[in-house]
Amino acid sequence: MQFGIFSVGDVTPDPTNGRTPTEHERIKAMVAIALKAEEVGLDVFATGEHHNPPFVPSSPTTMLGYIAARTERLILSTATTLITTNDPVKIAEDYAMLQHLADGRVDLMLGRGNTAPVYPWFGKDIRDGISLAIENYHLLHRLWREDVVDWEGRHRTPLQGFTSTPRPLDGVPPFVWHGSIRSPEIAEQAAYYGDGFFANNIFWPKEHFQRLIGLYRRRYEHYGHGSADQAIVGLGGQVFMRKNSQDAVREFRPYFDNAPVYGHGPSLEDFMAQTPLTVGSPQQVIDRTMKFREYFGDYQRQLFLMDHAGLPLKTVLEQLDILGEEVVPVLRKEFAALRPAHVPEAPTHASLVAAARAKADEAEAAR
Repeated sequence: MQFGIFSVGDVTPDPTNGRTPTEHERIKAMVAIALKAEEVGLDVFATGEHHNPPFVPSSPTTMLGYIAARTERLILSTATTLITTNDPVKIAEDYAMLQHLADGRVDLMLGRGNTAPVYPWFGKDIRDGISLAIENYHLLHRLWREDVVDWEGRHRTPLQGFTSTPRPLDGVPPFVWHGSIRSPEIAEQAAYYGDGFFANNIFWPKEHFQRLIGLYRRRYEHYGHGSADQAIVGLGGQVFMRKNSQDAVREFRPYFDNAPVYGHGPSLEDFMAQTPLTVGSPQQVIDRTMKFREYFGDYQRQLFLMDHAGLPLKTVLEQLDILGEEVVPVLRKEFAALRPAHVPEAPTHASLVAAARAKADEAEAAR
């Protein structure tokens, strides 16, 4: 089980003092948060990709490459790589390069994003969103697995005898998660390729994500990758903690009430009751997160959103201390004790390389 954090990189005023960080401050804060994640023993740091204010992470590979040079163990991921508007050739090459620089500590999460105008900004039509996601990933999948690719599709110019460089480290591409909050087509796509499926699990009730994850698990088994409970699932989550739950609610309320996404809507109490948001004590976060297993089955990755809505860097770093010292160690122990032996652990570069070598040995022995 992997635990980590993801950031959308929003630049949001702090509602308690009205101060808005500069883009420079926010970018540096994201780096500091990633370094803190490794320091407190988390496994993953993931950044979103946005090309519009008030967000700053327009170049995830630049940020993750910088973080890779300053960390030793942390898995570096995206929280969204826009498979619809990025050229799959550029994705293949950029993330293979990052994979080499990080010695394999890289995976990526593909998604369509949540900003409609991004499509025309990159010369695409939002009405082609699903089609772009399917076709572009088909090409990306081939570029990482075939040394020479001939390809023709609907959404980009053909390729003839093309080789993506550099080739993936050890001949094994970065692991891919397909992220979705609403699209059964993306769950189907993840299942077809035997990739991971990441359910954002932040804004909507559990029943919504149970349907998506259930579909992915059934189709994963249908395509012969393993039993449904062996499918590779990741979940998002959102927490704010203090020693006493009353203090956590009191401190977080102004940030919740003014958050760009859900501010000025449901009350904090209603939102916590209807979504996975947990604001309270470390034990409440442990108890709520353990419930995810009951709702969605055994899963492999849990990422928390902690640095949004204008929360100052000092507060976010305090939250990471609590997460790393009081919450994750308990969750690791509890999840490990409950996980059946046949359910796989979260993929890593080392495990993917070992699996590829075992498959090659089996093929050689069968000759």
